[in-house]
Amino acid sequence: MKRYVTAIAIIAGLAAVSCTKNDRSQGDLKASLEKSVADINNAISVISATSGFEMLAASSGTMKSETDFMDSINLNMISGVYDFKPDPFHYRSFFIPYRLFRKTGESEHMIVNMPEKLVFRPRYLRNLNPPDSLLKNNFTIDASDYHYYYTWFNKFDYLLSASFLIDSVDVGSLDVVSSGNRETGRSYNSTYTFTEGYNINTSFMSGDSSVSSFALSDNENDLLKETVIRVRKEHHMRERLYILTLGNVEIRRGTGLDSIQVYLNGVLQQTAGAKIIDSTGDGGSICHHRDILLTFDDGTTENLSSLLQPARDVLKTLVDSMHSMRFASDIVDYIAIGIYYHSRE
Repeated sequence: MKRYVTAIAIIAGLAAVSCTKNDRSQGDLKASLEKSVADINNAISVISATSGFEMLAASSGTMKSETDFMDSINLNMISGVYDFKPDPFHYRSFFIPYRLFRKTGESEHMIVNMPEKLVFRPRYLRNLNPPDSLLKNNFTIDASDYHYYYTWFNKFDYLLSASFLIDSVDVGSLDVVSSGNRETGRSYNSTYTFTEGYNINTSFMSGDSSVSSFALSDNENDLLKETVIRVRKEHHMRERLYILTLGNVEIRRGTGLDSIQVYLNGVLQQTAGAKIIDSTGDGGSICHHRDILLTFDDGTTENLSSLLQPARDVLKTLVDSMHSMRFASDIVDYIAIGIYYHSRE
């Protein structure tokens, strides 16, 4: 119930429109949208050329998830400096059978040096390949905070704060906070900060209601943000409020609104409009199955999907990776769990 009340409060706050606003447009909607889209496309063009994006986009293929892990780890248990030095003769029959890393120094952090190949092609981290032991350890994970607390009945609490370097050059940082249990549901917030001045954030909270969002931001402002609030109705989660912000343009659809509303600088537009198109029914995102047809004051129309191509495909990859916490689970957790288990032998 507490989560339901919280979500309703969020709905009220997001849906409220100041009565002090007048009906006049503050600037031209079409020109403002074009600028906002240009800023988004430029940001994605920069991000897609970074090593940070390559890390997040790396496919884990069909690797088995470590669902058997039901223990708890904190940073004190795995702190130190570790180098990738696999021992093919040290084999144990559990899901991390080989000792892949050797402790080479002391640190309050978990610092791991490894070949970049194992990061950009994660399947090689799971399949010991003797020639890989000769590769240069030029990729560094520096985890300044980490814990994975797990108890029975699927209760868990997870925290990761880590930065990454290639050949001693900073390529970004990742921060993840996640928790969950059967009674209150699951929540998480994850952010990757690129050294080029942009970051991507995803968040989710579930329970009797759910709130999910993602945002693409520069150092100062959100360039793009999508928020979806759903409430439970007849054993299904139904969309209650949808808000998409592109710079100073905002689009809202909600059960308490008369129609889809378009705002420019906080001012409701009277002649412009929008139509939300979901290819698979309710519950879409502009990254998946949702498009928006915008109608401007002059009567012309544009599909958002066309305006945001090819940035939309890159954005989909980023959001999916951050939602699944793919890099954290496939790389950092796999290494941390392996260090933890092998250090106890």
